[in-house]
Amino acid sequence: MTTPTSARRNAEAAIAHRARVTLCPTNRLLERIGEKWVALLFKELAEGPRRYGELARAIPGASQKMLTQTVRRLERDGLLTRTVTPAVPVRVDYALTPLGQSLVPVIETVTRWAEQHIGQIEAAREAHDAGRPAHVPSAPGP
Repeated sequence: MTTPTSARRNAEAAIAHRARVTLCPTNRLLERIGEKWVALLFKELAEGPRRYGELARAIPGASQKMLTQTVRRLERDGLLTRTVTPAVPVRVDYALTPLGQSLVPVIETVTRWAEQHIGQIEAAREAHDAGRPAHVPSAPGP
């Protein structure tokens, strides 16, 4: 029996780590809610059902293709519903499911945190990029 080399052990450890990350529920959720238009869609849909056109106007930076792909992924994940009403033109409404609604407070909390601390993050980045130690005041308590 041969002893695995250090390179082989490292490669096997990397494969095992990627497998754990891929299966991690937190990483899987953050991957979805971290997508570019998801937080804005949740903000709009938290106020109630919206037609596709209303969502497109509320999120003008999203192309039709990207908005459509994003709502389809969220629908697939059970976070929103798509209701088609036959009419001329066809009416398509999107709404958060109860599961999606349960995620709204989490996204709102992350939004508030980001708004409070983005200045500190930007200052730390600037300091780091300039090669000087960052002085970032500690975050306020909960």
